[in-house]
Amino acid sequence: MSDMAVPGGRAVWRGRPDAGQVATSAAPDIRRMLQLALAGVWLLDGVLQYQSFMFTKAFGQMLAATAPGNPGVIARPINWDARLIEHHVVVLNAIFATIQLLLGLGIACRPTVRAALGASIAWALAVWWFGEGLGGVLNGTASPVSGAPGAVILYALLAVLLWPTDRGATPVPFTAARAVGVQAARALWLVLWLSQAYFALLPANRAPQALNGMIGGMASGEPSWLAALDRNAAALTSHQGLAASIVLAIAFAAIAVGVYLPAPAARAAVVLAIVVAAVIWVVGQAFGGILAGGATDPNSGLLLILLALAYWPSRTGAVPRQSLAGHPAEGIPT
Repeated sequence: MSDMAVPGGRAVWRGRPDAGQVATSAAPDIRRMLQLALAGVWLLDGVLQYQSFMFTKAFGQMLAATAPGNPGVIARPINWDARLIEHHVVVLNAIFATIQLLLGLGIACRPTVRAALGASIAWALAVWWFGEGLGGVLNGTASPVSGAPGAVILYALLAVLLWPTDRGATPVPFTAARAVGVQAARALWLVLWLSQAYFALLPANRAPQALNGMIGGMASGEPSWLAALDRNAAALTSHQGLAASIVLAIAFAAIAVGVYLPAPAARAAVVLAIVVAAVIWVVGQAFGGILAGGATDPNSGLLLILLALAYWPSRTGAVPRQSLAGHPAEGIPT
């Protein structure tokens, strides 16, 4: 409890501040900020889904294009879904767009954040299959530069790591560990980035002109400054497919193991992840093609940046804040 003295008629508080004062003066909750960023991406997806292009048969054809090369058990449902959408594209696309808007609004609103994050996981898994063909991970064409393992599966991963629950009151070294624990969070990071290293070394990505063609192809329809950037980057990678794949694989592997290292090295690995993701997002993905029109999401680069921020090492760990009643509330990164 705090006490109060009144020297000269002016109130002065002494002692420990109560819980209400702590909550007022606390630093912003990093997890909540990342939740709001994820909500913003879902809202962007919903807006993009409302583009006139998405209300034509081209939407169904775009989905059908993800089926070739996948096993029949994966490809057949994708083709069925694409035909269904082509026959009812206006109604179904309006439903899809509205769902994504509601997911974003639900995550942004504290009372519904749990339900919305849970629904976003289910929706993301469905879209990963029916909309992205599992990101191409089963057909040998997956490339981390073009978005493998699929942007939408990263939405689900972020929802899991940003779930508003704390596993006990023990300080954790980064925000992503609060909901699932340190070991599980590190394992998820390791699997994601090692898979990126593996995809970078696939034969399709090691071809001499693979990266050149991938980056150069993004220039079409983009603003002149971005198209010029893509063309210049493509020129740098001309006939350098193998070398570029090896460099990317080494960078991804270093990022993957970085979270197991002491804080300074872990911080360097997270910085590397942010830089690599940003370069991929701008040069390899042209911001997901949003500026050219016809894009349905910002692609994986932006999601990888948000994911890396969830692993940013704190100085002393993030601890749950206690409410007035003594129950765990949102955490304070320290």
